Amino acid sequence: MPRGADASIQTMNGAECLARTLLASGVDTVFANPGTSEMHFVSALDRVPGLRCVLGLAETAVAGFADGYGRMAGKPAATLFHCGPGLANAVANLHNARRGFSPIVNIVGDQATWHQAHDAPLTFQTEVLAKTVSKWVKSARSVKDVGPYAAEAIQAARTHPWGNATLILPADCAWDEGGEPGQVLAPAAGTRVPEETVREIAKALRSGGRAVLVLSNEALTEAGLKAANRVAHASGAELRTPTQVPRMQRGRGRVPVNRIPYVVDLAVKDLEGTRNLVLASAKAPVGFFAYPGKPSTLWPEDCEVHTLAGMHEDAVAALEALADELGAPRQVPIRDDVAQPELHGGPFKPEPFGLTLSALLPENAVIVEDAVTSGRALFPLTWGALPHDWIQVTGGAIGYAFPSATGAAVACPDRKIVCLQADGGGMYSLQALWTQAREKLDVINVVFANRRYAILQSELAAVGAQPGPASRDLLDLSRPELRWTSLAEGMGVEAVRVETLEAFTDAFTAARGRRGPFLIEFSI
Repeated sequence: MPRGADASIQTMNGAECLARTLLASGVDTVFANPGTSEMHFVSALDRVPGLRCVLGLAETAVAGFADGYGRMAGKPAATLFHCGPGLANAVANLHNARRGFSPIVNIVGDQATWHQAHDAPLTFQTEVLAKTVSKWVKSARSVKDVGPYAAEAIQAARTHPWGNATLILPADCAWDEGGEPGQVLAPAAGTRVPEETVREIAKALRSGGRAVLVLSNEALTEAGLKAANRVAHASGAELRTPTQVPRMQRGRGRVPVNRIPYVVDLAVKDLEGTRNLVLASAKAPVGFFAYPGKPSTLWPEDCEVHTLAGMHEDAVAALEALADELGAPRQVPIRDDVAQPELHGGPFKPEPFGLTLSALLPENAVIVEDAVTSGRALFPLTWGALPHDWIQVTGGAIGYAFPSATGAAVACPDRKIVCLQADGGGMYSLQALWTQAREKLDVINVVFANRRYAILQSELAAVGAQPGPASRDLLDLSRPELRWTSLAEGMGVEAVRVETLEAFTDAFTAARGRRGPFLIEFSI
């Protein structure tokens, strides 16, 4: 059959089957760092118009691109990695994506099936590694597998809870002829929470005593927050999010909800006296790390933990049903006693910076945050900003914001992306800046340059260790000093260094008024 015939019935090589299956299933963006084993897939991209291909210079950046894209687009992109070692380089940000329930379809090249027995240098236990960060993993064994497996991978990535699906593509399965595109498979819908669950939780909320409702994932959409606010209004329950939020719709006119604190002592105090802890698409809160003499779980021992909606269930519908069961009005007031946006001056301090950022943030912006120490206080300070989305590192693997902001900008070309990146973490994935310049993406990157691993200095004290000259030196980034303006400009991104909030306001305002990537190094 000629090449121009109906792609759903013609046979072709496996690489083209894969490309056509992706496109037919709504996956129209590929973030790639390919190698030899993937060249037939690269070649197939020329024959399948409609797929946007974005090059990343490191696999960890490519994985972060796909994570930011998936969170903001609400659908998966594909990644392309070079064999097992390429996947290994990507795992840190695929871990963040897994923890953030971000939909991604990973394509990992491999040795040809008949070459694997010879233990060539790039031979790797790819499937074993892929399973650590993926909800679905399969390796094609013939060209006939490629189309159907690709369709399954896309379905798996898009089925709640979203996540990584990884298809391993041996080189011969890509170059052999005789395959067909896979049939498009619809994702399974989120299941409805049983009415009995809703009634039991409503009864618990009516029983008296302090109640806290923890919201994450779909519960942090505007619809979910409105429904949760109705529950709080009718029951007196307090609203919280986990310390790390995958994506939250925030700002003026939206329900303000604070995070459970990162520091264990503060988190325990925040949840002190809670009798009923209700989870809506969220896990029960635990400490980020273990510390000598401190608890792992953050709720009181006599507190009862209830799951309103699991990760596979429709959390928004469950919150609405709970609000109705409690007799909540359809419309209830939204808190307006929040910090008001205001420009400040002087050196960097978290509170004046947060209020200044709140005043400068354009409407419908997307904040991508991996600021660790400098960003910890910013959440409540920006509730009064114009409506925006906030996404952040969810798995604790730093080096997240640069690439995630890049992917978010690909997903949302009509929105201003604001990247808040700590300098130590930024060095893990600064290659993303090159892709921002190459693709002319509209990202304002703010680097908090304190020239040290400040979070680790705090952790050193938190675990009871005694710092000395060697440990202090190991956490110091000032010898030599990182010059972020030079690093950015070397990859094609215009940059400026500021030392005061007045200078930051001028730089941010200028960047806000133009398109394309820009970097502000805030020396603190």
